[in-house]
Amino acid sequence: MISRRISLPRRVACAAALAAVVALGHVAHVRAVDVALPAAIGDEEFWRLTSEFSERAGTFQSDNLLSNERDLQQVIPDLQRGAGDTSVYLGVGPEQNFTYIAAVRPKMAFIIDIRRGNFDLHLMYKALFELSADRAEFVSRLFARKRPEGLTATSSAAEIFEAFARVEPTDGLYSQNMRAIVRHLTRTHGFVLSSADTLRLQHIYTAISTYGPTIQYSTSQNAGRWRSTEPTYRDLMVATDRSGQARGFLASEESFAFLKKFETDNLLVPLIGNFAGPHAIRAVADYIRRRGGTVSAFYFSNVEEYLKQDGLWRDFCENVAALPLTPTSAFVRAVRDGRPGAGFALTNEVGSLGESFKSCSDE
Repeated sequence: MISRRISLPRRVACAAALAAVVALGHVAHVRAVDVALPAAIGDEEFWRLTSEFSERAGTFQSDNLLSNERDLQQVIPDLQRGAGDTSVYLGVGPEQNFTYIAAVRPKMAFIIDIRRGNFDLHLMYKALFELSADRAEFVSRLFARKRPEGLTATSSAAEIFEAFARVEPTDGLYSQNMRAIVRHLTRTHGFVLSSADTLRLQHIYTAISTYGPTIQYSTSQNAGRWRSTEPTYRDLMVATDRSGQARGFLASEESFAFLKKFETDNLLVPLIGNFAGPHAIRAVADYIRRRGGTVSAFYFSNVEEYLKQDGLWRDFCENVAALPLTPTSAFVRAVRDGRPGAGFALTNEVGSLGESFKSCSDE
């Protein structure tokens, strides 16, 4: 973890400024902006942002190739209230961000994670979105399994995953898709991947294609042994919100098409950074503010838990206070499910970024 200490007067001033903005009910950014949020980003600019905004990579206890938050869709109706024409989404971790982005429809997104592996995971997903014509082809490429007959644009996520459950992976498709991913990133986009990045991409794709739709959060750490409290990839894709509406990013062709274009336009920018670090979130905040944008949603997962146990909560809070917010800017956090027998299961909750963090210097 990267630590940054700030004097108490500065913390108080920062919190007071944020509280004043929220109370006045107007956007916390300079009105005279340089340029608007981009409709698309060129490859060179995208790669520059990933480099210049990132911090030194750190470590985490898990590969975290898949979310373990079974109820992540439950908060989506509340999360959508802050969306708008200048909204930017911030998040952490793997594929759950696609579900939130498809629901919120921001103008741009930044995924900030301490692990270089998560950066490479999102590059893999970027390539797969761009290479795939529809959901069925995407799932076929993701899991290195031949596309079953009969899947159409109207097939539900449950029907897609039921069909793929009967298909085994093949070495031929794995090799073909692995080459296509690296070729698309390096030749089509011109991104400069290190040998370590390529090895991580191979590790990630091997795990996901080997275990397929039954992969879980802990699969790559426990030699594939199934854990009853953790959702599988299929479980997350067929889940619903509180009203029973399916909102997973593979629930409809329309959601997939949005994400495919979003990735093709380079509007999802993965970064390496510590939430309490001195640079990544601050650089993103400055970029958004100068373009007249605001943060509509910030997905934390359960990162707060680790920041607090490492004594870095206030540093993170100050970073959040630097973001351009509105009264409807929201966060999503994951907290331990206290129900008996829940184990390490997490449940999601949504709250106001401004209201929850305006007094953080006093905590």
